[in-house]
Amino acid sequence: MFFYAPTMSVIRIKSELLKECSELVENRYQKIRTTIDSITEAMQEESKSSAGDKHETGRAMLQIDRENAGNQLREIEAVKLILRKIDINTVSDYVRLGSLVNTNQGYYFISISTGAIIHEKTTYYCVALQSPIGIQLAGKKEGDTFHFNNNEINIQSIE
Repeated sequence: MFFYAPTMSVIRIKSELLKECSELVENRYQKIRTTIDSITEAMQEESKSSAGDKHETGRAMLQIDRENAGNQLREIEAVKLILRKIDINTVSDYVRLGSLVNTNQGYYFISISTGAIIHEKTTYYCVALQSPIGIQLAGKKEGDTFHFNNNEINIQSIE
């Protein structure tokens, strides 16, 4: 196993992809925060309402919504932690978090699962290590071949 410094163009591409991933996660984070704030406000308004079964049912439903939003917020915080661990300035001879992998089937940025991002007319698939394709790619080296979705995929380079 060895590590080396990538070229500036590779760093620029990785930086742009990481920025896109971060923006998508931050937007989702802000939406969830807004949802939680709205639910909290609704719960406070519900407390001012009259007592009774309708009041209790409404409050219970708001509580469930708040718990679900809280779970989503924790998941997003875990994704943000993964993003902070990505080192775009180091390249290794095997696929790992932060790798930009060129295959005969396309480019993969090992980061978080956000799907396709187009940068300078090239499509890059941002995938998590624990995603199905990420699991197949993890630890592979240049020249390795594997099968995924009935396709033979050859790793041409790792940056």
